[in-house]
Amino acid sequence: MEPYARKPKRVEMKPVMGVTLDWMLECAVVVSWTDLLQSEKSGLIHVDYCFSPKGSVDSLKLWLSTTRGHWHLACEYSTTMSTHPRSVVCFEQGYESAELARNLELIMRHQDAFQPALNQGRHGLLQVCVPTQQEIETASAAIAAAHLQVNSMATQLTA
Repeated sequence: MEPYARKPKRVEMKPVMGVTLDWMLECAVVVSWTDLLQSEKSGLIHVDYCFSPKGSVDSLKLWLSTTRGHWHLACEYSTTMSTHPRSVVCFEQGYESAELARNLELIMRHQDAFQPALNQGRHGLLQVCVPTQQEIETASAAIAAAHLQVNSMATQLTA
């Protein structure tokens, strides 16, 4: 049996105070910056996300720009339009990041672990600029902590 053939149990977690879904999405982008922009030294990434009727984020798209005014779709994630048993990150041609895919999957599947994104009745949009080394380190620590929290809860459920 393939490791992803079984549908994983849903892990219910209490939101960590001060850790927002927006912040975690930004962290996922920051730690994958070099994968996404490859050899480019500068650029911007927009994370455009949509809310479900229940208030959770059900889809998102990452747009990259290395030239002012020119945006390219890098990847998208959707919980509602997936033909797979569980949602996956779909990268456009020329873009790939296993780390981003793994992190987005964790964040989107466990949104209840974070303070919710502010739903103002329209799409949400995050703009991420070229991160500093300190921002990369901080984002890496936040992502690692999120993985530990989810793994800890999953271990408790199976014990």
